[in-house]
Amino acid sequence: MAVSTSASESFASGRIQSSSLVDLAAEAIRKQILSGVLGPGDRLIEERLTEELGISRPPLREALRILSQEGLIETRPRQGSVVATLTDQDVFEILTLRSALEKLAVELGVPVSDARRLQRCRQALEQMEDCARREDRASLVESGYAFHSSIIALAGHRRLEASYASVQQQLLLCMARNLYAREHYHENLLDHVARHRFLLELIEAGDPQTVLAELAVHGERSFTEPHPARAAEG
Repeated sequence: MAVSTSASESFASGRIQSSSLVDLAAEAIRKQILSGVLGPGDRLIEERLTEELGISRPPLREALRILSQEGLIETRPRQGSVVATLTDQDVFEILTLRSALEKLAVELGVPVSDARRLQRCRQALEQMEDCARREDRASLVESGYAFHSSIIALAGHRRLEASYASVQQQLLLCMARNLYAREHYHENLLDHVARHRFLLELIEAGDPQTVLAELAVHGERSFTEPHPARAAEG
């Protein structure tokens, strides 16, 4: 059996074609979670997944163990594995922590003194745009995390970056929910990228207070449906 050059290639047709079955199975299921194909609380039925991915139960169960360690799924007594559900309090805690870390990064890192750090931001934004054009929502979530992580990196502060990375999987779950809500109620995928491009333009301009003001409203409509009156107005 030939080993594919990338995880995305290996499960693009639905069935995994690689000796690295555990890693690729975990990646395939992770993509389904981040894209919204599998939503919060959805059961991960082993019979369906083994057939869909073309693998046996032992590597599948190991893949589910990895995803459980990452916090993307939960194993419940007599229910098996389900996609993790974030409560409103979970979302509040995760996003307020992210805001505090990004605020510190901007205060320490803007104006940007090292052009290489800005290049990392630009590369992440280019990846976001490519994912949006291909309508690859899972990869858009991951590249969105990479973009916000690149903002953290502007500060050149290793411990700050480590703190941000420690909640990566929780942030990915939040960002997946955010993308779903914004796409369905507020903006298309390219508009989603455009908000991030505007934020980067402010960072490049070098005024930290302007950047902080934009960050304060950057996700103001995350996880929200339109107000009924507004929806009625069209």
